[in-house]
Amino acid sequence: MIQHTNRMPTREGVIEAAAKLAAILPPTPLLPVTIGDTQCWVKAEVLQPVGAFKIRGAWHRLSALSEDEKPRGVVAVSSGNHAQGVAWAARRLGIAATIVMPRDAPRVKLDATRALGAEVVLYERPGEDRDEVAAQLIEERGGGTLVHAFGDPWVIEGQGSAGIEIAEQLGRQPSRILACCGGGGLTAG
Repeated sequence: MIQHTNRMPTREGVIEAAAKLAAILPPTPLLPVTIGDTQCWVKAEVLQPVGAFKIRGAWHRLSALSEDEKPRGVVAVSSGNHAQGVAWAARRLGIAATIVMPRDAPRVKLDATRALGAEVVLYERPGEDRDEVAAQLIEERGGGTLVHAFGDPWVIEGQGSAGIEIAEQLGRQPSRILACCGGGGLTAG
């Protein structure tokens, strides 16, 4: 379930996200790696406080909530990294977070999400639709903002801040970027 908005991610939004993130997190390093005759660089997002780039989009999204939206809290769906990113940002910003996670998610991910202060609601996979569970929670609670892992314009802009850091650290635009891709969250930005 993606909350529909007329807002689209923009370059200006990515630059704004990079500035907001730079105010709270140090840049992750670029580590040199040589593959054959080719010099490469690895962006060490594993060094983020939650061990993943997902903290970028979560912070940008939650910090963009209006004063009316903040008290209603946020709901996210994730089996781990996005869950922890949203929980971390929510804790720092004083916003209630509920994360819909599969019952079979790795215990370390469930425990880490709870340790960051989020309420975890479990669902069965296969069998239950996680997006329907999230929508039902929002409806039952009289509102809340869905923070989609890769379909939200603010999240996309936040993930894109990694590209801004890469260009700044290299001192130029990279000729190419290779990225692992699940839902496309990192590459969308």
